[in-house]
Amino acid sequence: MKRIPLNLWLGGLISALLVGSAVLSRFWTPEDPVKMNILNRLKGPGDAGLLGADQIGRDVFSMIMAGGWTSLGIALTATIIGGSIGTLIGVTAAAKSGIFEKVSGWINSVLFAFPPILSAILLGALLGPGGMTSIIAIGVFMIPVFTRISRGAALQIWSRDYIKAAKMAGKGQAQITIEHVLPNISAQLLVQFAIQTGLGILAEAGLSFLGMGIAPPTPSWGRMLADAQTYIGTAPHLVLAPGIAIALAVLGLNLLGDGLRDLTDPRRKQAS
Repeated sequence: MKRIPLNLWLGGLISALLVGSAVLSRFWTPEDPVKMNILNRLKGPGDAGLLGADQIGRDVFSMIMAGGWTSLGIALTATIIGGSIGTLIGVTAAAKSGIFEKVSGWINSVLFAFPPILSAILLGALLGPGGMTSIIAIGVFMIPVFTRISRGAALQIWSRDYIKAAKMAGKGQAQITIEHVLPNISAQLLVQFAIQTGLGILAEAGLSFLGMGIAPPTPSWGRMLADAQTYIGTAPHLVLAPGIAIALAVLGLNLLGDGLRDLTDPRRKQAS
């Protein structure tokens, strides 16, 4: 029986709490996350709810729960889109090589030159700020990451003897890719998916902080940080709550990815 790494346990626990809290916020929060109560304005933890209230009296704990759904939803959607497109390009480049491989490599280099923040600013000028802008910007950034990972892993599989046997049996490139390549690189892709989702949450928070994320009044961790800048001296809980939430979410998903890598990578098993 395989021993489950500690980082996988911790990452899985934190990630499960993140997902559970985000899903729960769709059905229940202690208070309405967008309801204002001026009487509770800037009250600290315990005086107005578990984590206090913000500058217009909204319950911070409820906003953290609802903001988790926003951040996780945008990050997951962007990672799924970027990961799917990048994996398709990567495995195709590994199978076909030649001109397609060179062109995809050039496109990858171009995409890497445009980080998600800059992409969102450019897209925001064309489309206007919003959740879709964040998804597109972050998703585009994910494409070259998954392309490189999937192409490198797929090239190793194509050099195996059983791939040569599959070719001799008359199987085409597409069939070999679906039946042999993708199943054998799925573990590496899953590891990368967890890590990139964490980075997606961080990128979404950055975009919302700059005003390029989802529009108010929908709660967002990044915009909570931006709104709290003015009150950092008088109400530090407004900064600490979303900051800790972002840090824990990214930490949990990174630990989950590292744990999955430790569990599935035979070289790491031998080293340990």
